[in-house]
Amino acid sequence: MRNFKILLIVPALIFLSSALLFSQNTYYPPKGDNWELRSPRELGVDAKALAIAVEFAKANEYTGVRDLRIAILQGFSHEPYHKIAGPVKERGGPAGMIIKDGYLIAQWGDIKRVDMTFSVTKSYLSTVAGLALDNELITDVNNAVDQYVWDGTFEGEHNSKITWHHLLNQSSDWSGSLFGMPDWGDRPSREGGIDDWKYRELKEPGTSFKYNDVRVNVLAYSLLQVWRKPLPMVLKENIMDPIGASSTWRWYGYESSWVNVDGVKMQSVSGGGHSGGGLFISTMDHARFGLLFLRKGSWNGKQLISEKWVEMVQKSSEANESYGYMWWLNRGRRQVEGVPDTIYYAAGFGGNFIIVDEKHDLVIVTRWLDPPKMGEMLKLVIESMD
Repeated sequence: MRNFKILLIVPALIFLSSALLFSQNTYYPPKGDNWELRSPRELGVDAKALAIAVEFAKANEYTGVRDLRIAILQGFSHEPYHKIAGPVKERGGPAGMIIKDGYLIAQWGDIKRVDMTFSVTKSYLSTVAGLALDNELITDVNNAVDQYVWDGTFEGEHNSKITWHHLLNQSSDWSGSLFGMPDWGDRPSREGGIDDWKYRELKEPGTSFKYNDVRVNVLAYSLLQVWRKPLPMVLKENIMDPIGASSTWRWYGYESSWVNVDGVKMQSVSGGGHSGGGLFISTMDHARFGLLFLRKGSWNGKQLISEKWVEMVQKSSEANESYGYMWWLNRGRRQVEGVPDTIYYAAGFGGNFIIVDEKHDLVIVTRWLDPPKMGEMLKLVIESMD
């Protein structure tokens, strides 16, 4: 019996020591600006091919004006009653980082400049939902949200069916108005008019994908009710501080999105910036966030968000094969041919991307790249790896 116990203990010790060795041999950038730089050749990357990809990103800047107040109003002019309700900041030029095996192998532009990042914010918001699940504030993503938020936001035959799963994959078809913004006014059909949009037939939750910032903001509001503290604080304490992010990032809502939580006035943040607000952040902080997901939620031996959640965000939703839990997936209609279908990425207006490629142990952050050129830039980078 004693020998049997020894046989059980030894494999466990070997596994533990292997895990510790992996953690020790896996590079994580220290807090600050000193991200270790390695030459592409040192990591088996074709330096000339990689340089072509970088030059491509620099040469294909988003064509919208750098005054984002104007770009936003022009880009969403089809939306009735659209207005800028939160902070806006003039953007910089193209910028980016390419991280291989944790090390920096290429960079361009001002990687410390804080810029708006629009719908990349959604992937950070999704992370706050994952933390709520890890902390058992939400017990199951398939629970109806009205079990947690009972103030009328999910009132009615339709809205009461909506689960966290539906909000996270944008298939809820939540109907209503939040902070003075009606759901039907966000990215309406190019056909018809206000009456058609306002009195449309509602789709059964989970059956139809619709990219809609009002409904994303409903998720943010619901998570605020669950956490009962500002979501930027949740993100800062649980993710951004532990990964060594700078103190320069900010997450805003709207002038109208201040709510009373336990007698304290808190701002419900937005999941994007097309009405202003959202996450304002540097390229370098984005790269740390991308590396956290590449490492399956672990940072320097500490599991900041569960590996299970990192896997969940990459699962295709029933209504859209190309979309998971507020991360885009390289599958379905949005698939970039010629690169691994396991790639997933955060994407935002104006050409903001955080791309995670587990096959090549790779993170790509690119800012203000002409959005239709993302696939070509990605292929150029992947070709330098193969």
